[in-house]
Amino acid sequence: MPIRSSQSTRRHFLQTSVAAAAVAATPLILHAEDKSGSKTKRVGAGEHTYECQHYWGELPKSVEWGATHGVCIDREGLIYIKHQHGGNHVMDAIVVFDPSGKAVRSFGKEYHGGGHGIDIRDEGGEEFLYLSDVKNRQVIKTDLKGDVVWKKDFPQEPGVYKDASGYRPTNVAFAPDGGFYIGDGYGSHYIHQYDKDAKWVRTWGGAGTEPGKMRTPHGMWFDARPGRAPALAVADRANARLQYFSPTGEHLGFVNDLLFPADIDIQGEVMLVPDLHARITLLDKENNVITHLGDDAEWRAAVLADGMKMRRDRSRWLDGKFVHPHDACFDKDGNIFVTEWVEGGRVSFLKKVG
Repeated sequence: MPIRSSQSTRRHFLQTSVAAAAVAATPLILHAEDKSGSKTKRVGAGEHTYECQHYWGELPKSVEWGATHGVCIDREGLIYIKHQHGGNHVMDAIVVFDPSGKAVRSFGKEYHGGGHGIDIRDEGGEEFLYLSDVKNRQVIKTDLKGDVVWKKDFPQEPGVYKDASGYRPTNVAFAPDGGFYIGDGYGSHYIHQYDKDAKWVRTWGGAGTEPGKMRTPHGMWFDARPGRAPALAVADRANARLQYFSPTGEHLGFVNDLLFPADIDIQGEVMLVPDLHARITLLDKENNVITHLGDDAEWRAAVLADGMKMRRDRSRWLDGKFVHPHDACFDKDGNIFVTEWVEGGRVSFLKKVG
């Protein structure tokens, strides 16, 4: 149950509109062939079959990837990648690419070392980014060039934080009236709801394994697929599940056929779940598994061995296999962009061929 509430009426939410222009030009792929020199690897099955084109995009000389954490697409088809670089040389945390993989701009030096979630929404014909910064412990709303609209620190209203040290927001989900949710994934495991004026409404959750509690509510999406009662789906990562909540924070249920789910995207009736444990899952509208992309128990064991050392050893990465998918989203044609939590970053373009 919510801890406190300034509004008890039921709210309905609209999933984020993620639109991309058709990929008119061939995407720039640095390593499209697999290491044996054979044709591009495919993953999935049936109509959900994809060609894996890894190492997508050409970085500007001013940026080198840290861990590639977030991806979203604006209505013009530009792809926004957010990364977290741990080096002392401060660089832009967000790079924007056209559909061919050419970088068109970058910004966000102020998020260096803290770059995490990046979500986009159309508000009255203008699009805005919602950025989760785990270093500065803030959520920031900006325009598409990075100009700040507002910044939000930890909410004091619910009385669940002693100070900012307990708050590290990881991602945002949206409401149709302009409101939004913030997931405190790396802090104290709460969900915070805000209205269209960015004012706090309610807070629920906290650390635990029982219904309504979470361990790393890492990513979120409002699930309004046809035939479903609208509800908030949360990637309850360290509990190895999705957890569903009503718009006012009541626990509704779980989806358990997951390993370490990191985030969520939805297109039509299909839910996309990047799983940090080396695979990507597609679910139908009843949340039955359609297919796991790149799923391989032997490969997964190698990825997770020795404290996940593989994420720092690029020579061991294989085409058609994922190391640590951290975020993923559909473009309008059903292709998928994937960002991975690996040293030096990796962005993959999964071209739908099924």
